[in-house]
Amino acid sequence: MRTLNPLYPTCPIRNIINRMSDKWSLLILSTLNQNNIMRYKELNAAIPDISQKMLSSTLKRLEEDKLINRKMYAEIPPRVEYSLTKTGKEFMPAVDMMVNWALEHFEEIVS
Repeated sequence: MRTLNPLYPTCPIRNIINRMSDKWSLLILSTLNQNNIMRYKELNAAIPDISQKMLSSTLKRLEEDKLINRKMYAEIPPRVEYSLTKTGKEFMPAVDMMVNWALEHFEEIVS
């Protein structure tokens, strides 16, 4: 088994945790996981405390990280739908475990 040096700049653990540790990424992924396919306005309504700028930038980053798909339809007005990629779907059991742990331990952590 290959050992990883956590001080190395290409460390997978450090990079993945860094990408997922912002305030919105996991929430967006969980919302898409629950709803399969969502439009921008639906995501914005499902996460009411996120600004449009933050939602847009987080969606772009998650798409760059290949965790979500962005499908644009050539219609007027343009329609854009977001969904999880295969990689995003494979990541969701780990996210679900963290969410369940957070729900179970929330009171003891924040009190």
